[in-house]
Amino acid sequence: MERAFLYSGDLIADRRASYADMLFETGDHGAAADLMRQALEITPNWTAGLFRLGEMHEAAGQRDTAAEAWRKLLQLDPDDRFGAGLKLAATGHAAVPETPPTAYVETLFDAYAPTFEAALLERLEYRVPELLANAIKVAVPKRRFRSVLDLGCGTGLMGPYFRADADELGGVDLSEAMLQKAAEKRVYDTLIKGDVNELDTPAQSADLVIAADVFVYVGDLHRAFNNIASALAPDGLLAFSVENHSSDVDLILQPSLRFTHSENYVRRVLAENSMTLISLQRETIRLDRGESLQGLIVVAKRV
Repeated sequence: MERAFLYSGDLIADRRASYADMLFETGDHGAAADLMRQALEITPNWTAGLFRLGEMHEAAGQRDTAAEAWRKLLQLDPDDRFGAGLKLAATGHAAVPETPPTAYVETLFDAYAPTFEAALLERLEYRVPELLANAIKVAVPKRRFRSVLDLGCGTGLMGPYFRADADELGGVDLSEAMLQKAAEKRVYDTLIKGDVNELDTPAQSADLVIAADVFVYVGDLHRAFNNIASALAPDGLLAFSVENHSSDVDLILQPSLRFTHSENYVRRVLAENSMTLISLQRETIRLDRGESLQGLIVVAKRV
């Protein structure tokens, strides 16, 4: 996913940063880092430049130097809009957090919104909405839903699959820019800015909750699943995807800064939150750097 590169406000620094990016693209990572460091000598508190400097040092194999840049960035930006804390964790310089910083996820998807659908559907062959919709239809054929809640709805890719079968269709997302894109589809009755870990939904108000490609940016699932279980009506359904790994480790922060979850962990947290598994399918959910990315497509029921 491409991150918006914010300008420093200094023409010379921006020009050097641009040249640094050009060198980086040619594979000369060390020279790119040197030139980016020169840009930061002019604008030492440029947060986006510090993040990019860290990435360049990391690509050059200079992980300790990269960590220095990210630590300085965290001092300047304690809300961590760029995910510097995640980079420190992913490179072994800090403990892995239970969940990514809210400001990071919001900033990431605000920047991503204009190109989100083109990137996923045209370049990455994203399949999660179709896979989830099919899994739900197999689990509960011909069921009509009183209330459907699309968590992390993004630009609204899931909405058209359920508009005809839902009396009320609502979407929740952290990113205002994503919600604006979803509103353009005119398929949702309500769209609310919110966080799955801080879900403010009346108890037993939804009989279907969908979370497509959401939990990769949540990490630990206990709070989210507890909130969802509270929101679900008796016999209500939760349908979601996760990126998957084959080890017994519960969750792993990947170099992509997304979390993957083990199947055993997913099963356990569902059971701990009074949800019973209906179906679990291992599927190719999209491409990642040209390779098939594996995930789990899951449907569970509130007991």
